[in-house]
Amino acid sequence: MSKSETKEATIRQLYTELNKYCSSADYDKALKAANKIIGLDATEWKAAKCKLVCLIQNGKFEEAIKFIERGTSIPDTTFEKAYSEYRLNRAEDAFRTIQAVAPGGGGGADQWAGLAPNLKELLAQILYRLERFDECFELYRNIIKNTHDDYDDERRTNMSAVAANQCIVGSGGGGGKQQSAAATNLPEDTYELTYNAACALAGRREYGEAERKLRTSEKMCRDSLEEDGASEEDIIDEITIIKVQLAYCLQMQGRVKEASALYADALRHKTNDAALTAVVSNNLVVINRDQNVFDSRKKMKVATSEQADQKLTSRQRKTIAFNNCLLAYFASPSECGLLASRLANAHPDLEFQSLLVRVSQLARDKKYREAVELLEAYAQRLPAGRTTELLQVRFAIVQLQLVAGNRKAAIETLESLGEARYQPGVVSALVTLHLGLDNKQAASEILKSAVEWYKRQKSATISDSDLSDMWRQAASFHLRGGEPETAAKSLEELLRTHPNDMKLLAQLVIAYAQFDPKRAQQASKRLPALETLTTVSEIDALEATNWMMIAKAVKRKPNQPAGGGRTTGDQSPGAGTPSAEQQQQAARKQKRKKRKGKLPKNYIIGVLPDPERWLPRYERTGYRKKRDRRVKEIIKGSQGTASGQADQFDMSKAYNQTKNSPATPGSGGVTQLEQNAAAAAATRQLPRKSQHKKKKGKH
Repeated sequence: MSKSETKEATIRQLYTELNKYCSSADYDKALKAANKIIGLDATEWKAAKCKLVCLIQNGKFEEAIKFIERGTSIPDTTFEKAYSEYRLNRAEDAFRTIQAVAPGGGGGADQWAGLAPNLKELLAQILYRLERFDECFELYRNIIKNTHDDYDDERRTNMSAVAANQCIVGSGGGGGKQQSAAATNLPEDTYELTYNAACALAGRREYGEAERKLRTSEKMCRDSLEEDGASEEDIIDEITIIKVQLAYCLQMQGRVKEASALYADALRHKTNDAALTAVVSNNLVVINRDQNVFDSRKKMKVATSEQADQKLTSRQRKTIAFNNCLLAYFASPSECGLLASRLANAHPDLEFQSLLVRVSQLARDKKYREAVELLEAYAQRLPAGRTTELLQVRFAIVQLQLVAGNRKAAIETLESLGEARYQPGVVSALVTLHLGLDNKQAASEILKSAVEWYKRQKSATISDSDLSDMWRQAASFHLRGGEPETAAKSLEELLRTHPNDMKLLAQLVIAYAQFDPKRAQQASKRLPALETLTTVSEIDALEATNWMMIAKAVKRKPNQPAGGGRTTGDQSPGAGTPSAEQQQQAARKQKRKKRKGKLPKNYIIGVLPDPERWLPRYERTGYRKKRDRRVKEIIKGSQGTASGQADQFDMSKAYNQTKNSPATPGSGGVTQLEQNAAAAAATRQLPRKSQHKKKKGKH
């Protein structure tokens, strides 16, 4: 045999081994066989393709990309290269790899119309990772429409997951609402679809309905996996994801204890899902707030790990980073400023929030001037169009000035807001601050200018209820302050929006009466007549009510006996004409005399009774407690001593005997100082004995 024939025979034999290894999923041996074939003939593209697949199956994605970039004889490696980049979390590179071979030139789903089916499936996953949910949804809808195989359920599940994320983060255009509506029409016949529908409801803040669907999904999950013969460990792994989402819904409804129990149960299970563990840890930190800081720091370390960071969405990473910054404010003030700077650099849209954290730290250290300077510098950098954020900065400055006790500076800041100072909340704050400084004139001027401004503007941005409340307060303030003309202007504006409010009209009449009696007379004609305000039936009903009287004391109408109302068969006279029997009863009541009170037997006329007669005996002035005759003699000394020896151990008697007999020098007697010490010792010991007896009595 020639060398070429021998080479071909060897390659055929190696291909046989390669097929055998690939069929048995022994990719290490298959990779060795493929390398041998390529070593014999570099143009064998099938062997190169097998090598590339073996590298991907073994998770060697970097080697797979390097093998492709070195150049191979494989006709098309787009899918393998894009998949390897996707698995290495390089979603942008994977997207560009597929985009380079896309034949379509239009936007949206038409751009990917000419792609191979496997590239479309991979592209949908890449778009989901890139959080381009609108394009991803359209692509999945196109794939489901044009493909029918055993993976339809998985595609529908993925599309519902995309729709749920649209509800969570919002959609850029008007078509997003239509896509979300289309996703809600998907059937919920599997626990995955039910779970995604619940996530969509949670994204729309419908937590109660989301909770109901999650509990249904949990039951469906257990039933489905038990039918498939899954182990209990696998069932718990799958159910844990549902329980964590359920805990989130409970937490958002204020049911923190139930949520904490579910979170703790998920952590005890020790799932391998790094993203799930990070979410649970972050949510527990939020529940802890400024309590249990040491435990919160450990959980935040898990949530910010590199392994979890790769699996989380940008929204989740942003939330965890901000919570980490807030935790540092309570736990580690030295790190707070550094973390706030990192947060602003990593997430520019959170620059203002990070600045507020730094300002709060300075305010806690009572460095109010530095905090205000930081906010002022940030306000100067803001572009002209971001008025809402500028207002937030100004309000933060006002808060700092009030905390520092500088009310005048706070008033100046609020008055520098331009037309925003006429907002009802700002007007209320200004009036309160001026009244706090006892400047009623300035408070009155603020209300006057606000009323005049709204008259000129007729702004539709403020609701009628807010303006009505402001005008009502302004009118009451000016009436109390003796400015009826200004109060009348506010009441006139109120009457335009509430023409049937008679209370406002009455207030307006009172205001007019103080400076223009003619207008007051004219306005009073619109008030209802006095006769229409109350009727006889209303007065009778008021008298019949028993809201302050017992049932027996309630007045009854003359024509209503105690048994109830009058029926159609009654022949009793009408109201106002009592019957003869009722007249007789009334006469008897009038004749009945009041019975005199009963006097005591030993009462003496003309003598005042004892004022303490109603007190118990032991509380009266002349009460003397009787001596208990059962206690004849107090036995002192140890148990068993004779009663005659009691005086020997009674130190108080010894003290009384020696008190009046001064000792002589050299007689061996007790000096006055020693006597006092002995008496003091005796008096200190006596209560101890009595306490000891009390303790024995308790036992």
